[in-house]
Amino acid sequence: MSGIYIHIPFCKQACHYCDFHFSTNLKYKAGIIEAICDELRFRESEYINTTVQTIYFGGGTPSVLQVDEIEKIIQTVYDHYTVSIHPEITLEANPDDLTIEKIISFSKTRINRLSIGVQSFFEEDLKLMNRAHNAVEATTCIEEAVKYFPNISIDLIYGIPGMSNDRWRENLYQAINLKVPHISSYALTVEENTALKSFIEKGIVPQVEDQVAQEHFNILLDVMEMHGFENYEFSNFGKKGFFSQNNTAYWTGKSYLGIGPSAHSFDGKRRGWNINNNVKYMKAIQAGELPMEIEELTAVDRYNEYIMTGLRTIYGVSLQKVETDYGFHFKEYLLKQAEDYIKDHLLYLDGDVLLVTRKGKFLSDGIASELFMINLA
Repeated sequence: MSGIYIHIPFCKQACHYCDFHFSTNLKYKAGIIEAICDELRFRESEYINTTVQTIYFGGGTPSVLQVDEIEKIIQTVYDHYTVSIHPEITLEANPDDLTIEKIISFSKTRINRLSIGVQSFFEEDLKLMNRAHNAVEATTCIEEAVKYFPNISIDLIYGIPGMSNDRWRENLYQAINLKVPHISSYALTVEENTALKSFIEKGIVPQVEDQVAQEHFNILLDVMEMHGFENYEFSNFGKKGFFSQNNTAYWTGKSYLGIGPSAHSFDGKRRGWNINNNVKYMKAIQAGELPMEIEELTAVDRYNEYIMTGLRTIYGVSLQKVETDYGFHFKEYLLKQAEDYIKDHLLYLDGDVLLVTRKGKFLSDGIASELFMINLA
């Protein structure tokens, strides 16, 4: 089973914290949609003997597209790939796009999961981040969407300057009261070449503080556990039966095709990424070329990626898999590097699976990097 990720590179406006590839100019929308469909046709040979389990529309903001445009892309997948009987088909959407009419229209398509970019239910947070929706839209779109989509995820951001612990709790309880079965929650990060970084450097916005983010993360763990959500991946919490199949496939090393400008692909041994320029992407596809760079992953690369993704999840890192896939010396190295973290109760062994403790969760990426292999090939 594998997945297809489709990058829709358009947004209404630029969020101050975002460094993803997108354009607020919709001039080339029709051409990009056609190019995405053509890329799907070009690459069907990569999935000849593969069943597609998940189709994920990310971006950008896929909900800026019209329903018939989304339908066209989905139909192209069905025309050229073997799709499972019950695939998970997710559409990322922003609250301001989700009018009642559009929700009903999407519900009549093969889309069966919405991932809604709420980020916060508070006006001051939304303004700081330059989100296109307001606090009322954040709530009302979910109230309508749950009537038509039982499988809904929302995104929430913590560690926002000026966000108190109480306000963060209120955000979480608002989501719980709206009865969404999945929440993805991320710490606000300051990326290069973003408006947020510029505002912080100029003193317009206060610094983002790690200590505040860690406090918010611990509140997140407590509240989610109390209300029946499982933290199956560092940033993702789901009720039973509502874990994201698409994201779980990434974290467990399954292959996926990335379609569209800037989209990444992975086949188990190679990683590829499309050019992150809409016009160049479109012109290359029109010329029958695939504008993709490819990197062959060494055993060390693949081991390091497995450590990074495995430690973020409830599935952990299997010592048996490390030995089978990479060799006994990798397993020995991993156990040696993990010794101090186990003594400090940041990691623990459950049988032959290495996992992060609750105490170690917020530090999991840093811990993983200390377990990476650098010199051995």
